[in-house]
Amino acid sequence: MFFPEAWVFIAMVGTFLLTVFLLRQPVAVSLLAGAVVGAAIAGAGFPLRQFVEGTFVYLDTILIISCAMLFMRGIQASGLLETVAHHLVRTFRNWPTVLLAVMTVFAMSAGMVTGSSTAAVLTTGAIAAQVFASMGLGKARVGALIAMAGLLGMIAPPVNIPVMIIGGGVDMPYEGFNLPLLLLTVPTAILASLWIGWREIRRVGAESQLPPSVHGEYGWRLYLPLLLFVGLVVAERSFPTAFPSLGLPIAFLAAYLIAPLCGRRFNPLKTARQAVHDALPILGILAGVGVFIQIMTLTGARGMIVEAFAGLPRSLFYGSIAVSMPLFGAVSAFGSASILGVPFLLNLLGSGVIVTASALSLFASLGDLVPPTALAGLFAAQVVGEKNYVRILARCAIPALFVIAVAVASLVGAPTLERLLFRSAASSRGLFLGGVALGLAGAVLGLEWAKRRRGSREGA
Repeated sequence: MFFPEAWVFIAMVGTFLLTVFLLRQPVAVSLLAGAVVGAAIAGAGFPLRQFVEGTFVYLDTILIISCAMLFMRGIQASGLLETVAHHLVRTFRNWPTVLLAVMTVFAMSAGMVTGSSTAAVLTTGAIAAQVFASMGLGKARVGALIAMAGLLGMIAPPVNIPVMIIGGGVDMPYEGFNLPLLLLTVPTAILASLWIGWREIRRVGAESQLPPSVHGEYGWRLYLPLLLFVGLVVAERSFPTAFPSLGLPIAFLAAYLIAPLCGRRFNPLKTARQAVHDALPILGILAGVGVFIQIMTLTGARGMIVEAFAGLPRSLFYGSIAVSMPLFGAVSAFGSASILGVPFLLNLLGSGVIVTASALSLFASLGDLVPPTALAGLFAAQVVGEKNYVRILARCAIPALFVIAVAVASLVGAPTLERLLFRSAASSRGLFLGGVALGLAGAVLGLEWAKRRRGSREGA
């Protein structure tokens, strides 16, 4: 027997899916349509106040993303991104396994800053793709590398939009997530890149294959925007009583404003327009997600979902998360975080909420690899010139299963992991994190040694 709230939820989700797939409207418009239908069916009419409040639920996140996109476009136009990539390749060109790992983290960096896998694939991912291709990798493997780097970069700190959405739904501040998110994403991304590309990579050959550098023209002045941003963030968090709390938007904006003076000249207004244009689909989704959650709360549909999942055995509950969040993320990873992530977290409030929310965001991110949208795979195919993006998705299959395994393990071990990261002594925490870092470095260097040994055998 269905409760009235169940019919409301079915109507909201059904309207959303029909509007996206049948009417081919943007995700933001579809979320708003679902909210309007849900409110009408629940007998709430058109609650204007709830719509307005919902639109502004994620205002802080919208500001962060807008200013982050300005920052990324600014340092890209100034030549900083290509210069950093150039120096990374020159440093590690004779260590192909290490270079593969380093360039994977570089490809993630735009996603870390903007919270968007698309932005990561199209900016730092596009630069990294040139390096991966010069290492002898085919289009499908290069596309898979930047697609995985993009979606894991979206989840890595300092900006993780799915966690912000989930936290906003349960009134949890976005604080304390940097360490667990780094632990879940960076090792996972490096191991995934090794799986995809290690067997095929070789040393970068000619100097012409390196990304261009403008360091010789502008010197250390080129790095000032990045140094200013890092300095403001570190000063605010290291000296909270002596340094004013500026917030990420102001730090991003200040770094963007000095970028035209530090490298290649560009039109700040034109670049800002392009950055906002690129960010608009994400900003619209966040506004739509806020309205959708507000109406779910008003009608009782969100509470109904929490109660429905509360009665499931833990094994089935984890299985339902591992299947439903990536599948729903095919429409929108942010929509998956709001519609499913919030109720799932409410069911797991007693088991390390910070690690749990971080793991749920991993599940949501995999929606960017699920057809028919598969945004990370689709844009990666465009970057590398692969006509059939399914070939890229096929290369991502095993790494995606590995991400699911990491996320499930994090959910199951959330209380222990959170105790290690936040409540244990500094020495115990340092030993744990040092062990993870040493293990990862050992794996990379061990594979580098194996690569060199295999190359020497083949040469003999």
